[in-house]
Amino acid sequence: MPRFAVDVVDIDHLPDTLDLDTWRSVIANSFVPLEIDALGSAPFRGHLDRTVVEDVSVFDIVATPHEVRRTPRLIEQVEGRYYKLSLQLTGPAVLEQDGRQVTLLPGDIAIYDTHRPYRLTFPEQNRAMVIMFPHEAVDLPRDEVAQVTAVRFPRDRGLGRVINPFFVELGRNMDELSGSHASRLVHSALDLLVTMLSQELYQTRHGAVGPARSLAREVREYILDNLGDPELTPASIAQAHYISTRHLYTIFSEEGETVSAWIRARRLERIRRDLIDPLRVDRPVSAVAARWGLLDAAHFSRLFKAEYGQSPTAYRVAAAARSGAA
Repeated sequence: MPRFAVDVVDIDHLPDTLDLDTWRSVIANSFVPLEIDALGSAPFRGHLDRTVVEDVSVFDIVATPHEVRRTPRLIEQVEGRYYKLSLQLTGPAVLEQDGRQVTLLPGDIAIYDTHRPYRLTFPEQNRAMVIMFPHEAVDLPRDEVAQVTAVRFPRDRGLGRVINPFFVELGRNMDELSGSHASRLVHSALDLLVTMLSQELYQTRHGAVGPARSLAREVREYILDNLGDPELTPASIAQAHYISTRHLYTIFSEEGETVSAWIRARRLERIRRDLIDPLRVDRPVSAVAARWGLLDAAHFSRLFKAEYGQSPTAYRVAAAARSGAA
């Protein structure tokens, strides 16, 4: 396998490097609050570039040896729930979460959850690309994602041979994330991540998945495949799987949500993406909503505003203005 190659960045030649106190403040404002300590006797220095696309943030980070910790006390200070994808570019990193510890080498990817404690140790000068995105951007139950946090996805195995290079190129071309197609590109990247996570879940649990868990996954896949059907209801879903609606409600109550809320959230997220998609800019808002099964325009508008704080039209106009300004 050819040696992983990435643009080498010498922190001594970077402008605007930050000392440890400033770094702590910048990281808290850019990510979530973290405990950060330098490793070794040399003064800490760090450099960060950030690009924001809607609710997704992409970072290119270069720093001297250090350790970061996300503690229960810090988790209580922030309401939002986010995942982070970390692509190691130079130097090793050690990630610990959910009882697992993994060493990431250049070209490796891992994910972790900001809503649960974790530790990251960088024993050498390092460079990494980090993507932070809300839980809702991933169409996988949180308990399933929790099974693949702090798991190494290497560049030279399975889907990593295809997906990891995509993220490397995304990091190399962060300036491309300021154009009108930035949202589509970023969400395509997240779709690739979900594919990788789903394959890992299947491989690690194939043959050992209980009937209840297998049914839960099958039900969610069915819903995602039929989001555009306006007749999709708990009753129709239960009938399609030969279970009672009570059983269906139980499957979702174990995740702390209702089946209707899960469907609504996925529909609204698909609609939100379409509203800011340059390829669908000429489609009426009502047509975009109908594509995902919401035919009542007034009802849809109320749902969208409750979720995103703006009417669908205002949201689309604001997104277009941001793209134009960028």
